[in-house]
Parts: sequence; structure tokens; C-alpha cells
Amino acid sequence: MGDPLKIDVLTIFPGMLSGFLGESMLKRATGLGLVSFNVLNLRDFTHDTHRTTDDRPYGGGPGMVMKPEPIFEAVESVRTDAARVILMCPQGRPFSQAIAQDLSRERHLVFVCGHYEGVDERVRETLVTDEISIGDYVLTNGALPAAVVIDAVVRLLPGALGGEGAADSETFSEGMLEYPQYTRPPEYRGMKVPEILSSGNHEEIARWRREQALARTQKRRPDLL
Repeated sequence: MGDPLKIDVLTIFPGMLSGFLGESMLKRATGLGLVSFNVLNLRDFTHDTHRTTDDRPYGGGPGMVMKPEPIFEAVESVRTDAARVILMCPQGRPFSQAIAQDLSRERHLVFVCGHYEGVDERVRETLVTDEISIGDYVLTNGALPAAVVIDAVVRLLPGALGGEGAADSETFSEGMLEYPQYTRPPEYRGMKVPEILSSGNHEEIARWRREQALARTQKRRPDLL
């Protein structure tokens, strides 16, 4: 096994991530040595008594803007030659399974979580390598979007889900939505599991699943096709 994927998260709300990173699949991946997490409080990189991380925008306007100094110093304290520095912001490129797969092949990810009206533009221009958005809406800060991306990335690491290939046939993994899934009992409240799934004919089952996936994608997300 190689070195674990190193993930640093820079935020002014580290408590929002502490429980999340220690639960479920992420806890398992950490225990297996597949990933290591380090959450830094941006306020620890300030130099005033009030630990100020924001200020009024030049030119006027509503809200506050995150100052560049704490972000630069925090990133520089953890950055390696292999690091991709990712700014979570609504202006970034839309997150997708393809991006998750790309990031899962990296060895070091640094997430910068914005807040208020955003970050000083000098951070975007000279410090970050990627800007990612999880959707066309605005959240209070970037910690929650970072958590979404981290979950999607870590679960793709070999062994994170407890079995090789466990994520290979999921929704979006093959450019389509996933086929319907069933489990026991074979009949519940008059609703029966399709007979093909208990036929033992793996070739026919695979064909049925692909047809179902295609039909579901055409109906719900034709843009994927």
C-alpha cells in the first residue's frame, strides 16, 4: 500500500467537519491508512488580538470579504509539491463524478473554504489550482461543500468501500444513472422483485440492468446521454 491521500481543510469553522470526518466510510478509510485528514482553523493564522479573517470590500458594497493573509499563510504551512489547492466557491466549475475520479488519483488535496462575500481575489489569482462548486446555489460557507467533495473522492480510493470495484457500477460511473436495486423479501405489499434478478442468468441480468439504466437516464437525465 502506498502513502495515504493527504487532505487538508482550511476553514474558520473546523467544528463543522470534526464529526463528519470521523464517521462511516471516512472513518474506515482513515483506519485502513488510505487517507489522512488535517483540519486547520484559519483564525490561527491571524496576527491581531481579535483573530480577524475578514474586512470590508474595497469600493464599497454589502458584506465582508475574507482577507488574503490568513489564507496564504495557512496554505503555505501545509502545501507540498504534489498539492492541488481547491477553493470551494459558487463560481467554480460544477462538481461531477469525473472530477471526483480525477481528484482520487492525487496524493495531496488542500481545500480552502470561503465565507462571507467570498475571498480576496488575490487568493484566486495566485494561490489556488482549482475552483469547484457543488451546485448553483449559495451556502453560508465552504466547509459543507468541501465535505461533499471529500466524501465523493475518498469513497473512490481502492478498499474504501470494502471491496474492489464496489463503486464501478454506481450512478454516473458509466455516464448513466444506476439501474434499480432490490433485496429481500422477494415480495412486499404485493410488490415483487423482477424475476430476472433471481434467474441466475448473469448475462441476462447484466443486459436487463443496462436497459433499465438507459431507460432511467433517458427519463430523468437525458442530458447525460
